[in-house]
Amino acid sequence: MAVTDAQTPLLDENTCGSLLNKLQEIWDEVGENDEERDKMLLQIEQECLDVYKRKVEQAAKSRAQLLQSLSDAKLELSSLLSALGENSFTGMPDKTSGTIKEQLSAIAPILEQLWQQKEERIKEFSDVQLQIQKICGEITGDLNPDQTGSFAVDESDLSLKKLDEYQSQLQELQREKSERLHKVLEYVSTVHDLCAVIGMDFFSIVTEVHPSLNDSIGVHSKSISNGTLAKLAKTVSTLKEDKTQRLHKLQELASQLIDLWNLMDSPIEERRLFDHVTCNKSTSVDEVTVPSALALDLIEQAEVEVERLDQQKASRMKEITFKKQDELEEIYVHAHIEINPEAARGKILSLIDSGNTEPAELLADMDKQIATAKEEAVSRKEILDKVEKWMSACEEESWLEDYNRDENRYNASRGAHLNLKRAEKARILVNKIPALVDTLVAKTRAWEEVHNMFTYDGVPLLAMLDEYAMLRHERGEEKRRMRDQKKYHEQQNTEQESVFGSRPSPARPLGNKKVVGPRPNGGANCTPNRRLSLNAHQNGSRSSTKDGKRDSPRPVAPLNYVSISKEDAASHVSGTEPVPTSP
Repeated sequence: MAVTDAQTPLLDENTCGSLLNKLQEIWDEVGENDEERDKMLLQIEQECLDVYKRKVEQAAKSRAQLLQSLSDAKLELSSLLSALGENSFTGMPDKTSGTIKEQLSAIAPILEQLWQQKEERIKEFSDVQLQIQKICGEITGDLNPDQTGSFAVDESDLSLKKLDEYQSQLQELQREKSERLHKVLEYVSTVHDLCAVIGMDFFSIVTEVHPSLNDSIGVHSKSISNGTLAKLAKTVSTLKEDKTQRLHKLQELASQLIDLWNLMDSPIEERRLFDHVTCNKSTSVDEVTVPSALALDLIEQAEVEVERLDQQKASRMKEITFKKQDELEEIYVHAHIEINPEAARGKILSLIDSGNTEPAELLADMDKQIATAKEEAVSRKEILDKVEKWMSACEEESWLEDYNRDENRYNASRGAHLNLKRAEKARILVNKIPALVDTLVAKTRAWEEVHNMFTYDGVPLLAMLDEYAMLRHERGEEKRRMRDQKKYHEQQNTEQESVFGSRPSPARPLGNKKVVGPRPNGGANCTPNRRLSLNAHQNGSRSSTKDGKRDSPRPVAPLNYVSISKEDAASHVSGTEPVPTSP
């Protein structure tokens, strides 16, 4: 503010009036006469007029230039609108409104926008016309890569109407190109499929038609000319004729192979080696699409196989029948049915060696036996599943007895909590054994009403269940006897306490005794863990293999069937003492 206030007096002092006054003061002080003063004033006035005149001329010249620029801008605006095919432009200023500079300022952004639009339009025209030229060259086959990229655009007509005409022409050419390209690709695909089927080199054939048809070249770079289409059509026709001739030859060989296989009853594995031959036995030419299905080396292999099978017609029967016997034995083993494999194989050999039985009849009879065995195995499956559950429950029952006898089972040892959980689950499972046995007995009897006796590896199942029930009853009686013995000892101790007034000295702590655990060949009380008596004297306890060898005997239900509670476990200790007679 101080600087501004300081400058204001200087501006006031430099006005014309102040300067003239100062000049008068100087003249008065100098003593200039009036004539000199008038002369000097005239000179000052003339100089001022010259300055004003000069400034007016400059302003007039500047106005003329601005008017010329405005005229050129309007002319350029009109030319651009005409070239672009626009009658008017949004935001066009009024011709008479505003000063010249305002009019120029209003036209300048419009011109810039129109020039940008013109450049974009020229680029669009150039792109469309270049594409038209390129597609025309591709169709005629005269495309020269050096000529593409240089194309002069007529800038006098850049209207949207003209551009639409070019675009319509381009779309029509693109449609034709797409159709031709689709046709070329169909031909190439057909050639590829035919070459794959008949085992010929696709690349050499297709590149012989035109190098651009190779798969390594992009789709849009493939030749679509008239000459390429004609060559492809001829190639496809030749390959189809060759395919038809090879298929007829292969079908003849397939018929011969099937006849020989049926005669010798060749295995499925051997036939599968030539599935690629026999699968085309009754197919038409168009249905054969598998690669190398009609290759020359495949046809030669089929011819060699036909010759080989002709020489092996009579040497495969024993192998076939023994394989079927193996299948039959496997079914019986899984169904726990006892058979005599040695006798069956001896019978087969005698039939083949005698020659009195036709091979086809022998094989049909064995297939019938296999079907019957499968039906019986299915009918036995439900009972066998329950037998497996019963045996598993008996194993858990045996483990639970050993666990209950262990005096240290509640100690905080490693794995004690896992054994405790297993014991809880085992008690639940053991409690279900009676119902499971009753269900097994009922289902077995129902099965035997329809079929013969139900045996498990040669042992009658009902006999196994009866013996199990008897042994379980004996164990129950033993448990009751031990509980009565324990009760008697407790009563005796109570009477002694009432007579003598004090309790007898306690026996040695149980914890000092040796812990009794499960043993490999018996229970905790050294009772032998023997097999069921019926199963121990039957051959059915062992399953046969196809080599005639016996597997190790399958463990059946153990002897210690009844689970022992915590109280019963303690009664084992008192059970070692003599039982006095009742008073």
